[in-house]
Amino acid sequence: MFENQPKGLWALALANTGERFGYYTMIAVFVLFLKANFGLSAGAAGAIYSTFMGLVYFLPFVGGIMADKFGYGKMVTLGIVVMFLGYLFLSVPLGGNTVALVAMLGALVMISAGTGLFKGNLQVMVGNLYDDPKYSAQRDSGFSIFYMAINIGALFAPTAAIKIMDWTQAQFGCSVAESYHYAFAVACLSLIVSMAIYYLGRSTFKGAEGNKQGKAAEGSEKVEELSPAETKSRITALCLVFAVVIFFWMAFQQNGLTLTYFADEFTAKTSTGVQSMAFNVWNLVLVIFIVYALFSLFQSKSTRAKVISALVIVASVAWLVYDYLHLTGAVKVAAPIFQHFNPCFVVMLTPVSIALFGALAKKGKEPSAPRKIALGMLVAAVAYMVMAVGSIGLLTPDEQKVAGDAARFASPNWLISTYLILTFGELLLSPIGISFVSKVAPPKYKGMMMGGWFVATAIGNLLVSVGGFVWGSIPLWGVWSIFVVLCLISALFMFSIMKRLEQVAK
Repeated sequence: MFENQPKGLWALALANTGERFGYYTMIAVFVLFLKANFGLSAGAAGAIYSTFMGLVYFLPFVGGIMADKFGYGKMVTLGIVVMFLGYLFLSVPLGGNTVALVAMLGALVMISAGTGLFKGNLQVMVGNLYDDPKYSAQRDSGFSIFYMAINIGALFAPTAAIKIMDWTQAQFGCSVAESYHYAFAVACLSLIVSMAIYYLGRSTFKGAEGNKQGKAAEGSEKVEELSPAETKSRITALCLVFAVVIFFWMAFQQNGLTLTYFADEFTAKTSTGVQSMAFNVWNLVLVIFIVYALFSLFQSKSTRAKVISALVIVASVAWLVYDYLHLTGAVKVAAPIFQHFNPCFVVMLTPVSIALFGALAKKGKEPSAPRKIALGMLVAAVAYMVMAVGSIGLLTPDEQKVAGDAARFASPNWLISTYLILTFGELLLSPIGISFVSKVAPPKYKGMMMGGWFVATAIGNLLVSVGGFVWGSIPLWGVWSIFVVLCLISALFMFSIMKRLEQVAK
């Protein structure tokens, strides 16, 4: 999994980890902040959230065009600076009046603009590392590792947000609304770390940064020239894929909106026993250690490595058993904490995914990238089927608000199971889709095409607000069924154009 990867991958992945930690610390509590600080309705908060998410994923298209002209490295650096300023302004508590609302919206614009310059171009640079024939066969696994690094940052973000809010309320007597700003300030610190990693490791990926007019840096491979017809064919194929993934992101990004609403309004507020251990991020980290150590145990060639792997497994299991034996009472379950399950599952399942497809590749049976994307859509549909089943018998959100003692709550296991299944779909679609774009995009338009992937993601995020607007009088199973239907239709469309996509990807 980690063998035969370019050195630059690690620096770029870790730089992204720092940036994503700050971003997901903010996202974990953002819609709850909008409701608590400004008194917004679920629909209004959802509209702001989805518009922001839309900008975050649309502006990489603009950032990609700029990078094709001025260089990827320059845009990445500028993006970090602009994001830092945005998070800095967002962390200033100004109250809940109109001035504060306008200031917050201005900060969101800066964060989304900075992300537009940073996110897509960093991924283009990762793709450029694999243009070297020595590493070309590792492109998909490299992007899976890169994607895993993103989620390492996201894994700790919800816990960080909750802990910093609890701490400021206890230490400084802050109100709930005021404590959100301290969580946002964490993003400023994470960007400083991200920038430090980027520049300390720059020597390992400098050839992937590009210079003016999108030309490769000195000493790298000559840019491949394509005929106008082939260029058009590749761009058309990518646009068809972009059209499909819109609906995946519309469904997936509900984790920050309707799934968070469900966690806040319909999920049991406490947990006991083994289940409660899942809400401690360090227990999840130990499980991740066990998964990776098991892979190392069976794949390592040296006795020393096998012994170390076995010791890691024994120590991790012993710690989990100790923790279980010392459980006392119920654990409070806060809504934002559910957002650590998706990144945890991504980190945990990435080696499983790479090993599975590696084994299939050796047998000549590995699905093509377009086929993996279509399968990802089907898996996403299954995830929301689980939510629909788990919501049968629950009240509508409007009824739940006034139900009092008659309110009904669901087990946290429904949400945890949904996040697990969604993660399978995400691993089939997101890192593989990014890898597909980096491979198929015409060399002169790499930045633009990677930006196109994010435009599709942006449109999907704009459509996320649909979930917020139907959150009210509609039965919950009906809300989730919307996403089931859209994912199924998208999967069928993807399979209908499969031959054309596979031909372009050869």
